[in-house]
Amino acid sequence: MSRQEVIWTGKSGKRYTYEVHDLNTNWNDVPGNYIFAGLNHRNRWAAAYIGETGSLKDRLSPIESHEKWPCAKRNGATHIHAHVSSSDAKVRRTEESDLIDAYGQKC
Repeated sequence: MSRQEVIWTGKSGKRYTYEVHDLNTNWNDVPGNYIFAGLNHRNRWAAAYIGETGSLKDRLSPIESHEKWPCAKRNGATHIHAHVSSSDAKVRRTEESDLIDAYGQKC
């Protein structure tokens, strides 16, 4: 199966490339940004929750332990979009804020 990538555009106009992952992904211990997303009625990805972390493995394994997952699931999330990002938390938070400003935060 080929890797699927999605471009999310922040309010600033900056484009961020995310990989689409199943919920049972084995995450690496790397910093990154992530989006809980699902396809909407127009067959487009819709964000339910946008976050950042110093460790995708610690934050997303298992997904059921993430405090926002139940809300994201209720709001249609079926996948996790993620990308390895800067080890600088300020850079990750800037991206997170840019995307939240563009797409909102359901959870």
